[in-house]
Amino acid sequence: MNVDEQELTEPWQGVMITPATGSDTGVLVLAGSSGRIERERSRVLANHGLTALSIRWFGGPGQPPGICEIPLETFVSAIDLLESSGARRICLLGISKGAEAALLTSIHDRRVDAVIALSPTSVVWGNVGPGRDGQRRPYRSSWTWRGQPLPFVPYDDEWTPEEPDHDGPVALRGLYERSEEKFADMVHAAEIPVEKARAEVLLVAGGDDAMWPSLPFAERLAARRHATGAVRLVSRADAGHRPRLPGESPAPASPHFCYGGDSVADAALGATAWPHILGLLRGDHVDSGPLS
Repeated sequence: MNVDEQELTEPWQGVMITPATGSDTGVLVLAGSSGRIERERSRVLANHGLTALSIRWFGGPGQPPGICEIPLETFVSAIDLLESSGARRICLLGISKGAEAALLTSIHDRRVDAVIALSPTSVVWGNVGPGRDGQRRPYRSSWTWRGQPLPFVPYDDEWTPEEPDHDGPVALRGLYERSEEKFADMVHAAEIPVEKARAEVLLVAGGDDAMWPSLPFAERLAARRHATGAVRLVSRADAGHRPRLPGESPAPASPHFCYGGDSVADAALGATAWPHILGLLRGDHVDSGPLS
């Protein structure tokens, strides 16, 4: 399919990719803690007839260098741009910290019709990297809304990785599990109230996620959501933190982090989720229930 690709510089760096024939559906595509603009994923969506917008939401000009007190209004502004470009159906698709942002934005902005959370969390976490002041400590919320930090779970600084070779890639899942245990009294306030979102919700998670326990997180989100609306959870036991959608390249190996899964399992999870992702983006309704 022919597409038009527009580079953005204001109010944030990004790319908007639009089918040449136009589209009534706009998808805001959010990366995780890599901070990158999700060009390849946006191109895949545009090639299926959807307008895709991906923005740099931290680490760019005028933004905090880390994921620290990021205003959720950043994503509201991106929704404004999609609407002004002709989108009548608004969808959010995020992975990892981008999924955290997508879920929270869908709660605060009633214009969101659908949210797809890949490798999500069920709670708000403390900052990843420095804030505008250049400081990483003390821990602060990853997000704000109307100038107020959202309640969050901080990290247990006494945690150490189990890997004997500390110079190699590290699995951080234990850090998140340990932090929830240590700060159990803060978890309830930090839970993402996904049941308040008007949007329909699709969750995608791998059981072998080594970055954080996204499948248990997704199960918790699904349980909350079932109380008020439809939700679908797509999972695969051997997939890791980075599911790959059909048409995407395999995720590169990292010298810093273990993500779990492998290229085959991660692609298989993406392939299983893909018809549900496309269907939801195009306006199909979510039927509640797990799908593994």
